[in-house]
Amino acid sequence: MSVQERKERERAVRERLIVATARELAEQQGWDAVTTRRLAERIEYSQPVLYSHFRGKREIIGAVALQGATEMAAAVRAATAAVDGPRERVAALARAYLDFAARNPAVYDAIFQLDGGLAYAQEDTPEPLKDAFAALLECLGEVAGDGVAPGLFTETFWACLHGLATLTRAGRLPPEYIEPRVELLVDRLAVV
Repeated sequence: MSVQERKERERAVRERLIVATARELAEQQGWDAVTTRRLAERIEYSQPVLYSHFRGKREIIGAVALQGATEMAAAVRAATAAVDGPRERVAALARAYLDFAARNPAVYDAIFQLDGGLAYAQEDTPEPLKDAFAALLECLGEVAGDGVAPGLFTETFWACLHGLATLTRAGRLPPEYIEPRVELLVDRLAVV
């Protein structure tokens, strides 16, 4: 291995460490606790080393969002692949999405609530974000109904899931009714 290859590998390892540490700190204490100073202390590198990877917190949030979008897409695909029938797939998608949001609140916020400097629903949208939407579209497109654009239906269904996730986490909706809400959403919106 050349010196250049070793340096690139070490740089990639440091970058993954920064992202993992930011994510861990955000999940434990919230995004306000994630500062470059705290991250530098936790990873035992100087702040200039941190800045050599990311220009600031915004880019770190973006990196966490991309990682989270990849994980969410995998969770949705795994859940929908494990069941048969369109209705069951849509219900599995909804449960997987809401479960991901509940288990990873800081990551969910990085993806959907915070400014990570990422473009959404545009030409230059990063691939992990496009793939997360594609994971929803793959399942929801088949139940959009006649004359309904699959993408538009997916956006609407996703907006409903996002509302359920954020309102439940904020304590505005009682969490014990998640399953009836999923059933209602599937039965009323999805044409199966």
